[in-house]
Amino acid sequence: QVCAQLCRRPCYCPWVPPRCPRGSPLVLDGCGCCKICARRLGEPCDFLHVCDQSQGLVCDYSAAPAGTGATCNFEDVEEGCEVNGRVYRDGEVFQPSCKLQCRCLDGGFTCVPLCQEDVRLPTPDCPYPRRVEVPGKCCPEWICEARDQHLLRDAGAASLPLPYPCQEWGTEWSACSATCGVGFSTRVSNQNRYCRLETQRRLCMARPCPALPAASPVVS
Repeated sequence: QVCAQLCRRPCYCPWVPPRCPRGSPLVLDGCGCCKICARRLGEPCDFLHVCDQSQGLVCDYSAAPAGTGATCNFEDVEEGCEVNGRVYRDGEVFQPSCKLQCRCLDGGFTCVPLCQEDVRLPTPDCPYPRRVEVPGKCCPEWICEARDQHLLRDAGAASLPLPYPCQEWGTEWSACSATCGVGFSTRVSNQNRYCRLETQRRLCMARPCPALPAASPVVS
């Protein structure tokens, strides 16, 4: 009866099919007549405007009596998440990019980085480490820059502003090297004019040293 009321025969469809948003494929409407954009998770639906069955979605009428209308939901009432126009099932692991691995859980998703965020400090065999993007590889890699190149980059950086905003990063200051009196503490930071990681030092004093006892008289 619903089909007889809503579906017109013969079919009259537009010559040009609609342009669908990303992640929404072209499918036949509920009458099996014209091509329409499939509805995605959480979008309104009805007999004509069908849900994306390739994602396991059906038109859920459970909330329709409350006046909110039917929406697309998973057939087994299983929660999922939508990322970049694609729907993932609860518990599904996916990679939105080569640098991230994510998991859909309870309607949301959590991600962990696949590239190591390690910090390489200067060493005698590599005094000027630098992290660069390598063509054909996803994660940046550390390289050891020659001293001549390092000085040349310093000279260029002194006269030109940085072509990108510097995202400041730094470790906490270490404990003072002396338990009393003047010592020094260190940290690794990029808060400098070149936005480059370097070891920084500063003077510190935990507490004054106690006064030395008076020297006893010398006996000849």
